[in-house]
Amino acid sequence: MKLNSNITINGKPHKISNNFSGFMIYPFFFVHMLAFGGSGFFIAYSDLNTDVGFLYAHGGIAIFVYTIFYLVFFGVDEVKWMFINSALGLLGIYSQIDWILSLFDRKASEFPWYVHVIPFLYFILYTFLIRQALLDFTKSRDNVGRKRLVEFSYIAASVAFYLAI
Repeated sequence: MKLNSNITINGKPHKISNNFSGFMIYPFFFVHMLAFGGSGFFIAYSDLNTDVGFLYAHGGIAIFVYTIFYLVFFGVDEVKWMFINSALGLLGIYSQIDWILSLFDRKASEFPWYVHVIPFLYFILYTFLIRQALLDFTKSRDNVGRKRLVEFSYIAASVAFYLAI
């Protein structure tokens, strides 16, 4: 992956456009976001009736920080398209959240719209990270033909999953 901004990690500076190992970044974010996203999911949808303000504070701060990191690692254009594509895919996200909730004998329709904001944003950030990791791990980011194949496969897998649920 190529950095889109200068960054210092553990005291070591990394310059813009330098190649950077995705094996340093993706495992950290996958585990970290799974923990925060999972806790945000359970805060939003548990029977504990946690205050929505706490849900927004807990999830909102983390989502803001993740978005800053995404801007540094992936650039403004990629992050812009993450939000455009997610806006277009809200119904797909809703169906996937509903499917996940069905594993816990719940339905998305049982919750007011504002409870879904934090889980939806985590879902968007996580699926964006999966796409970026696929592009980097298959070394497809700078190979037009391979990038098209990876992106087509990603879309096909997503549509197949939507149809299955």
